[in-house]
Amino acid sequence: MKKLNIGMIGCGFMGRTHSNAFSQVNHFFDVPYQPVLKTICGIDAPLAKDFAANWGYESYETDWRKVVENPDIDLIDIVSPNNTHAEIAIAAARAGKMVTCEKPLSRNAAETAGMVEAVETAGVRNMAWYIYRRVPAVMLAKQLIDEGRLGRIFHYRAKFLQDWTISAALPQGGDGLWRLDAAVAGSGVTGDLLAHCIDTAMWLNGGITEVSAATETFVKSRKHNLTGKVEPVTIDDASLFLARFGNGSLGTFEATRYARGHKALYTLEINGENASIIWDLHDLHRLQFFDHKDEGRLRGWKSIHITDSDHPYMKHWWVPGLQIGYEHTFIHQAADFLSGTATGCYAVPTFREGQRTDYVTDAVLESARNRSWVKVGESQESK
Repeated sequence: MKKLNIGMIGCGFMGRTHSNAFSQVNHFFDVPYQPVLKTICGIDAPLAKDFAANWGYESYETDWRKVVENPDIDLIDIVSPNNTHAEIAIAAARAGKMVTCEKPLSRNAAETAGMVEAVETAGVRNMAWYIYRRVPAVMLAKQLIDEGRLGRIFHYRAKFLQDWTISAALPQGGDGLWRLDAAVAGSGVTGDLLAHCIDTAMWLNGGITEVSAATETFVKSRKHNLTGKVEPVTIDDASLFLARFGNGSLGTFEATRYARGHKALYTLEINGENASIIWDLHDLHRLQFFDHKDEGRLRGWKSIHITDSDHPYMKHWWVPGLQIGYEHTFIHQAADFLSGTATGCYAVPTFREGQRTDYVTDAVLESARNRSWVKVGESQESK
């Protein structure tokens, strides 16, 4: 089995999920590569050293450029804050490395364009980590839609709710809180949470062509951890929008970090002429399915427990009836990337596909500023 040496840039929460995925993938999937955790990179040397020891990396670095320049590294996996993604990805592609990157790909579509150009010019494998595509229940929903079981789709609804930024005493900026700093994150819940909803929606239901949005920043100023000063908050705390899809259906999307009692409530519902689907991250191993073609006296919502070997990905795991969780989606995506690399197929979403989500988030933010309908920068009218 050929080894694939990984240099990971960033050692926070996403660093853990990605490290776990590459560590576990060969135990459960027959892939043609053996990932090797070669080098972990973090700006805090003691933290990077401890991370390397805990996850089994052969070495650690504090300068990502040294990792990119290392001829022994095959894949650069970017899990650092959003404002670093573009520079690292472009340098890695120019060095001939495969590149994978956490979502959102960068702070806006224009910044992502440089990443897309770099990987496509260099001809290197690339992938954006939109992991909810790899939830077996969501993958089953995709299969049912592609088989035409829902018929013509009329409505798509998605929401992603959290509550961790409600306190006005919470500072912005720095480790763990850079998502509240627009200079680093690019946006608030639009790029952080709605990006997931948008990617899944366009994968399931085709491109979004037009949006009408509203955003709100509830706490207008916070102490900044890096400057020690109270500074304006320029991210969106809440974001919601209406959407028109290329297939004629309508969508509603909502994300907030001000929904008390919700830590990570991500739900989606799709209504078609023949059937409907509901999925809930809190119950991620189940798919709710209503089929109008069922006999009238037995017609109703079905709760499908996604654990059988004929369900997507599940033959690689346990016996029927035993479920999997959040971390397995990263393992699925790692497996798809490694398999695609060997066969010459790109695992989706590629950077170019990831940029389509950035076009939508840009349009959402523009619409909220202008209080008007905005056409998406690159209309994706087909799946």
